[in-house]
Amino acid sequence: MTTDTSTDVALVGHLMRRAGFALPAHELERLAEKSYEGLVDDLVDFEKFDPVEMHFLERYHSEFADGEGWTPLRIMYRMINSKRPLQEKMALMWHGVFATGSAKVTNGPMMSQHYEMLREFAVDNFAEILKRLSRDPAMLFWLDQQTNHATAVNENWGRELLELFSMGVGNYTEEDVRDCARAYTGWTIDQVIPRYPFGQQGGSFVYRNDDHDDGEKSFLGHNGDFNGDDIVDIIVDHPATAQFVGREIHNFFVSDQPVQSEIDAIAGAFTANGGDIREVMRTLFNSDFFKEAKFTRVRNPVEFIVGTVHLTDELRDPYEYGLHELPQKSTLMGQQLLNPPTVEGWHTGKEWIDSALLMERVNFAVERIGNQDAPGVEKMVDRVASGREWIEPAEILDAALYELGALELGSKSRTALLDEVGTNNPLRCDGANRKQYEAAILETFQLITASREYQLG
Repeated sequence: MTTDTSTDVALVGHLMRRAGFALPAHELERLAEKSYEGLVDDLVDFEKFDPVEMHFLERYHSEFADGEGWTPLRIMYRMINSKRPLQEKMALMWHGVFATGSAKVTNGPMMSQHYEMLREFAVDNFAEILKRLSRDPAMLFWLDQQTNHATAVNENWGRELLELFSMGVGNYTEEDVRDCARAYTGWTIDQVIPRYPFGQQGGSFVYRNDDHDDGEKSFLGHNGDFNGDDIVDIIVDHPATAQFVGREIHNFFVSDQPVQSEIDAIAGAFTANGGDIREVMRTLFNSDFFKEAKFTRVRNPVEFIVGTVHLTDELRDPYEYGLHELPQKSTLMGQQLLNPPTVEGWHTGKEWIDSALLMERVNFAVERIGNQDAPGVEKMVDRVASGREWIEPAEILDAALYELGALELGSKSRTALLDEVGTNNPLRCDGANRKQYEAAILETFQLITASREYQLG
């Protein structure tokens, strides 16, 4: 007697939209042959899978050889092709939390260093993430840390570390901010060499002991001659930090609407595992509330674009036409990679889908999903069309929803789409009617991409 270890395809679809970037049904079916817990382990223990080979991308896009504007294309190409989707998703989340913008940094290689750091330490211990962040040249420049001196303290980095990167307003005093900043005096970056004639170069972290304030400091109830790493250790041990991380992860992976009991569960996993983000994510994805939170958050533009491209199975190769346009499409939808609007990052949820931004999203998805020459679209159409003689329009809708990642529609959306596809006159699926039938399938795919649910993860 064998034990069935397979997983519900709809649940796998939900997991991959959140922990990854959405997949078509035929890929979900393959994944569903494994247990859900096994899939979660594959996602969080992603080092077992080979990274994406990037050198061919550079060969075919030599126009970016000087580093200008290069990183967003690299980011999205890797998202499309990676066998480590959670690593890419976590890096995108941290990019929104630790918002750092190229508009001020104005150094492509330095911004590339920054994002690569977020990827490398994406599921590390939170203390280690903050320590790496506090040594990151782009972040230090972004928050004016190079002007924080023992004799002239600049509180910008210290304030944002507490307010936006770890604890949140109301959990510290102005004195804590001041002494936090003092602990980071002398933490700076080296002088970046001029751009010409060799092109832009990245920066590197430098500690200047002669510019460090080594006096007694008082921070969150602790006293001592603290440096930056001491500050991080104190922060991570504070209960407010567990709540902060819980809120950020809940917002990005669970729902646009905060649910305190669920945030508490994530915060509890953070505390129980000593701030180990990998174990926090493992706990989250295995939780009942995560499994039940389907279609409860609006996908950000990068998720939306990459998820759609996964369905169409396009742009897998570095030379494919249109790859370089993806970062531009994301910008038009309101998310310019590596250039968040403020240090607060992007405002999420319904703010992603005002009337102008929603039109950009729908137009992009309708164009991509409507291209039957795309290998993924051709495969989905063929899967719906094969093995049938006749089909009702409602059956086409259900089959199309399944192929697009086992999507589910609310009653209002379903009624609206059925009004469009019609509820009468079944279609013949074979022979001379095959082209008409395939056109109906394609139109149904496009209608679904304009639905409310398709915007959601």
